[in-house]
Amino acid sequence: MKKFGKTIKLFLIDGEPNGRMTCELSNWTGKAYRIPRILVKESADREELRNPGVYLLFGKSEEGKEVVYIGEAEVIFDRIRQHLSQKDFWNEVITFTSKDENLNKAHIKYLEHRLHEIALKANRYLLENNTTPTKSSISESDRAEMEEFIENIKLLTNTLGHKVFEEIRETQTVGSKKQQIFHITAARGANAKGIPTSSGFVVFKNSEMATSTVKSLTESFRKLRDKIIEDKIVIEKDGKLIFLKDYEFSSPSTAATIVAGRNANGLTEWKLPDGTTLKEFES
Repeated sequence: MKKFGKTIKLFLIDGEPNGRMTCELSNWTGKAYRIPRILVKESADREELRNPGVYLLFGKSEEGKEVVYIGEAEVIFDRIRQHLSQKDFWNEVITFTSKDENLNKAHIKYLEHRLHEIALKANRYLLENNTTPTKSSISESDRAEMEEFIENIKLLTNTLGHKVFEEIRETQTVGSKKQQIFHITAARGANAKGIPTSSGFVVFKNSEMATSTVKSLTESFRKLRDKIIEDKIVIEKDGKLIFLKDYEFSSPSTAATIVAGRNANGLTEWKLPDGTTLKEFES
């Protein structure tokens, strides 16, 4: 399916990149606000924030993991203001409302449920929601409109720096060619497959990691390896260390090092079935 370019308009309300921001997409009735927590009170006069909509609270856990809370409200600003005293994990909120004031309670409940469902499936962020939001019943035509609204929410959320709704395996095609899958095999049982992404390298589920490491392995990599085992991203099964799910590393070399249990250059060690290295493929 051919994809077309899109025009996104960003407006820095405070004239600073770390301040409040509006984000709009050409030919779309929706509008996004990104507001740092410390500037929520200064946003009381924004009329659009008095409308119904959905919102995303972003922050980090004590362990440094990305966290999100997904909510809806008939008056967005009032709900966000409540969260200033109720939730302390977040430092930024992104809201989505409609410029034509065409979103009702049933619509925003549907959006909240679907966004929660998509974030859960993407499995990139920890979800702060204690319960699964209720899915409202809306007409077939309204569902079609809300699904299009959701696609634009995903696009703008990613544009504003959060991949909470993006699948770890990014689908990329060039012409009619599908994305190439790379592999690595090494000593001590390492046998993995994966793909480069816009923010690193994803090692696929069921890949096998080396069962031990060499003494010269850099300490930071040793700690990362221990952490993904501790978090049960990789488990021991039948004498092998196996990835339970797709996992994104910050770079091809980090992925190769963790998989092989030794310091490794991912650009030369990740290879296509015909032996082409990632470095050769990219150049």
